Amino acid sequence: MFVFTSKAKILAISLTVIGSVMLVIGFNSPSSSSHDTLDSHHEEASHSEVAHHEEGSHSEAAHHEEASHSEVAHHEEGSHSEAAHHEEGSHSEAAHHEDASHSEDSHHGGHHDHGAVNRPWSAFLVNTIFFLGIGVGTLFFLAIQYAAQAGWSAGILRVMEAVALFVSIPLLGLLFLAITGSMHLHHIWHWMQEGIMDPSSPNYDSLIAGKEGYLNAPFFIIRTVAYLIIWGGAAYLLRRNSLKEDRLPSGQSLFFTQRKLAAVFIVLYAVTSSTSAWDYIMSIDAHWFSTLFGWYTFAGMFVTALTVLNLLVIYLRIGGYLPWVNENHQHDLGKFMFAFSVFWTYLWFSQYMLIWYSNIPEETPYYLARFGEYKVLFISMVALNFLMPVLVLMSRDAKRIVGFISLAAVFVLAGHWLDHYIMIMPGSVGYNYGFAWAEIGGFLFYAGIFIYVVLHNLSSAPLLMKNNAMIHESKLFHQ
Repeated sequence: MFVFTSKAKILAISLTVIGSVMLVIGFNSPSSSSHDTLDSHHEEASHSEVAHHEEGSHSEAAHHEEASHSEVAHHEEGSHSEAAHHEEGSHSEAAHHEDASHSEDSHHGGHHDHGAVNRPWSAFLVNTIFFLGIGVGTLFFLAIQYAAQAGWSAGILRVMEAVALFVSIPLLGLLFLAITGSMHLHHIWHWMQEGIMDPSSPNYDSLIAGKEGYLNAPFFIIRTVAYLIIWGGAAYLLRRNSLKEDRLPSGQSLFFTQRKLAAVFIVLYAVTSSTSAWDYIMSIDAHWFSTLFGWYTFAGMFVTALTVLNLLVIYLRIGGYLPWVNENHQHDLGKFMFAFSVFWTYLWFSQYMLIWYSNIPEETPYYLARFGEYKVLFISMVALNFLMPVLVLMSRDAKRIVGFISLAAVFVLAGHWLDHYIMIMPGSVGYNYGFAWAEIGGFLFYAGIFIYVVLHNLSSAPLLMKNNAMIHESKLFHQ
């Protein structure tokens, strides 16, 4: 039986408190409006200052000129202008070839008006999405075990349950962001800005207005509540039935009940995994879309969850809490982490290559922004998420050695946190990005809660199920 020690509780609570304090500082610090952060990517600081200077001067001019002059000014400062859709012929095409991720808010009181204000909120969103991926990815993996009637993994199902139950926490964080966004406390999602869908408003955008049926605050909040009910409800029911099964007489099982529940969740998750990616990430760049985006986001979340699951199983094995789990189980978990790192890379390349090859003005600005100010981070992210796992985990033996798995896990977690950062920050804060109080504080805040919730769940029930139909097969698993 796992014991949630007082030292672990103190650690979890301390991380949460420290993270909360850092978040408060980040939300109230002037540094959130400038580049004076702990950035490793700001070796090109002088270029950033020039960019800020140009942005400021063009911004001032843009607010006193007619709309067409505004768009020319934004074109000169290197942003793709969302207002380019209102331009005539050649002006539209030229504007769309500019650095695109900054444009949507630029024309509508955006990046140079809201970027600094958005930064702590955007940092909180990055960490919320990152930890959401750990929870929902593990929940999906748990459901797959039941649906596929997998035997090898039965000995670690309780570990998956403990992580899956965490999913409701970041979903509450997303609900908080959705509500505050609808109250105009931030403009992470530019389509929430006042007047954006009102033809009589100077902020009117016909393209975003055309998506009003889906992109509107009430429906956005309703969808967030639906994700909370579906994902959180599935995690709760799978856990409840699992504990109920332990209390049944020997020989009785709820395995097929669990299998049906898991199958229903997988079908619902097939839809909601994509819609949630559109809602919280893709709609930040509201003029841009990709038909691969849902799959791409799912792959990143899933490999993040598999990585955390690997580390958690290693921790429990070292502590002697999983004597029935051996190097063969660890090998399979390592194979999943390796395989889905390659799968993520395949989706990343497919999305990037198709947009690069077609070179359509409506699509290229998304990557132009990320190859501009965010270029070093963008390339580093791809290297961390693909090259490092391949180099470390390619061989069969490496997937059985705790040290190699742990090393690869560090690279993968850092890379996928950076992936979410690069997906969110260019479209919500533009040049006003960095790594300081809000970014670090948000991570520590969620890390503390994650440790507390997961270790509490592990300690609240035996780690070995009593009546699961696949337990004997799991104990004998070898390859």
